[in-house]
Amino acid sequence: MMANSPADMLVELEEAVATCSPERCARILSGIVRLIASGSDKSQELLVNVADRVLLRLTERVAPAALIELSEALAGLNVAPQDTLRHLASHEDPAIARPVLLRSQALSTVDLVAVATSCGETHQLAISARDRVEGAVADSLLAHGARAVHLALIRNSGTQFSDAAFALLIETWAADDEITKTLALRPGTPDIVLRKLLSASSAPKVAPKPAAKPNASVLPPAQGAATGPAPVAPKPLPSPEDYAGARPEIVALNRVGKLNDSTVNRFAIRGETANLLTALSVLSGTPIEIVEHVVTDEDCEGLVMACRASRLNWATTLAILSNRGGARLSFAQRERAQHIFETVLLSTSQWTVRWGEIAAGANTRDPGHRGTGMGNSR
Repeated sequence: MMANSPADMLVELEEAVATCSPERCARILSGIVRLIASGSDKSQELLVNVADRVLLRLTERVAPAALIELSEALAGLNVAPQDTLRHLASHEDPAIARPVLLRSQALSTVDLVAVATSCGETHQLAISARDRVEGAVADSLLAHGARAVHLALIRNSGTQFSDAAFALLIETWAADDEITKTLALRPGTPDIVLRKLLSASSAPKVAPKPAAKPNASVLPPAQGAATGPAPVAPKPLPSPEDYAGARPEIVALNRVGKLNDSTVNRFAIRGETANLLTALSVLSGTPIEIVEHVVTDEDCEGLVMACRASRLNWATTLAILSNRGGARLSFAQRERAQHIFETVLLSTSQWTVRWGEIAAGANTRDPGHRGTGMGNSR
């Protein structure tokens, strides 16, 4: 007996699917996926090409729970049936679309751009959370997504931003403190973008502009950016009464283990100077006078040491450096500060801060000397 051709077998299988119950369709669907997943690369490619049309028919006859399982299974395959994959990625039910949008490496850039352009925010957020978001996909999400999508892209270290994308973010969200701070603290943010952000943060706040297509012309020329933003006035130090009011709450937070990076970061970003300086004093075990000195010192090394001695992380340290007023950190200064933070030992930073306390005590005993300087001791 002559064997049926693959085309004939495919037709027969499609006809069988048309008459199967939803439960049997789900079993057939699961069996096809297991068969694809168990094959070698070459057999996988052959199987997906043959089975794609059948799988697509099956998706029309099974319950949503079976489609979620299918999406989860296909998301982990490097070779997957393309029509079925695209159907799942653009499905109106986000629970079905999310697994392939989040993890599938078989979806092309064109596929992802199409979903970002035509589907809603839940689909866009799933794409924004992928391990790697290519520049063309990021541009599409920025052009069609709202604030939550933009923020998710910034927080994803795997997002590839073009110069035009950075320009769009600055133009659209200059008045949004959370987005500008997140972008400034994002690893790899270019120096020119950081300078533009810092300039924008000191400008009068206006309502955010609607999202538009990325336009690289918004960024200033590199040579013009070298001059950097004008320094802002240093923030006045709190009064003794301010410290007295802040200390009970700070001590209480520390006692219950809630005086952490998140809390201190919030103090820095909100400009709560009395809370911030008191927190550094409590965490590092350093008198408030020493903390005041390192915060106002033009050289940021002492403040970096104090943050390190307080067991704060680098993101919180950078937030403190960026929100203390005075001259803004240049890119070179930021790199130097991060190098100090990452290379100095915790014990060294604690000793250095303690040395500053001792020096301050000696200076206060000298009637002719005023100040507490820590200098550049490391």
